[in-house]
Amino acid sequence: MEPLDWIDEELGRRQQAGLLRTLPPPLSTAGALVEVAGKSIINFASNDYLGLAADARLSQAAMDSFSEQGVGRGASPLVSGRSVVHEALEKRLAEFFATESALLFPTSFAANAGIIPALVDEGDAIYGDAKNHASIIDGCRLSRAERHIYPHVDVDALAALLAKGKKYRRRLIVTDTLFSMDGDLAPLPQIAELAHKHDAMLMVDEAHAVGVFGANGRGVVEHFSETHPELLARVHVRVGSFGKALGAAGGFVCGSAALVQWLANVARTYVFSTAHPAAVSAAALLALDLVDREPARRQGLLYRAAQLRKRLNAAGWDTGRSDSQIIPVILGSAERTMQISTQLRERGIWAPGIRPPSVPAGQSLLRLGFTAGHTEEMVERLIQGLGDIGMESGSVVPDMPK
Repeated sequence: MEPLDWIDEELGRRQQAGLLRTLPPPLSTAGALVEVAGKSIINFASNDYLGLAADARLSQAAMDSFSEQGVGRGASPLVSGRSVVHEALEKRLAEFFATESALLFPTSFAANAGIIPALVDEGDAIYGDAKNHASIIDGCRLSRAERHIYPHVDVDALAALLAKGKKYRRRLIVTDTLFSMDGDLAPLPQIAELAHKHDAMLMVDEAHAVGVFGANGRGVVEHFSETHPELLARVHVRVGSFGKALGAAGGFVCGSAALVQWLANVARTYVFSTAHPAAVSAAALLALDLVDREPARRQGLLYRAAQLRKRLNAAGWDTGRSDSQIIPVILGSAERTMQISTQLRERGIWAPGIRPPSVPAGQSLLRLGFTAGHTEEMVERLIQGLGDIGMESGSVVPDMPK
């Protein structure tokens, strides 16, 4: 028996449970239409919501920076890795979100994994939504704080937990603003009111919302602040990603100058990570400008996503609580989900099947990432493909566990 033989046994168990993942074939490029193994396929598997990932303007900004700055930075930001482009992006982010300061992280996963343990520790408490992203969950685990998980978007349950938790040194509420699988929004005004009432810190992850939601594309905080202006002051920590609607890569945090200075000192994923290439920051800088200059991208995206949800619902498909460009087609069993995903792939449509642990058991789904690059013809292909599959199976009702 070899020391790694247990891996084959565990992989076999995953295979039997319908949960074994394999690496997908490489794509030719980002975008709504891609090539996979030499064949064109409509891509609903992307978070490139504004269609900027393959935008020639971002590519040019990155290439210009590569020519001037080189590729790697060679060190962490605190040593010698932080360039003038990184500094410019941090200043632009602070301006963009109307905060005092901002800090870059190599990924948004690294941001959550580093920020949360920097804010709370042993003797503190965290309150998190049951459907928070894995990066938030791992950051909570790393923190050594006592964790309290409330049912998805259940403000009453959160209130009850906060009312009972008086013994802690510091308390942190953390939530996604736009949930990455369900496509629904966190009830931020009510959560912020509870944070204010109970003297708790409030941290939000805007990864899937930046560039899409809000009058100016600043995210769900801006979206709700139009009717709840107090929200801007009650959200203390705002995390985001450049790797989704903004078409680049990396993560960031915005907040007070004191918060950013603290994180630069103690957030281990910042302190001990090599700075990402300056070219990535150059592309992200331009992407923020395009959010301001091209509002029709997000406006059209949300309108057309709403129309797609209506058509799916009318055809009998369950899209859950989605109110965004993230549209789940909830199917229930992992096996059925992967079968339909494969059938769509055979029809030239990439709609990824999402299974546990990414979603709870019995809630497997197709996750449609709708983007500004999807044409009406692509939407028709999707509707037709799902319709054909539904007719072949005789039902579109979710296959829930018995």
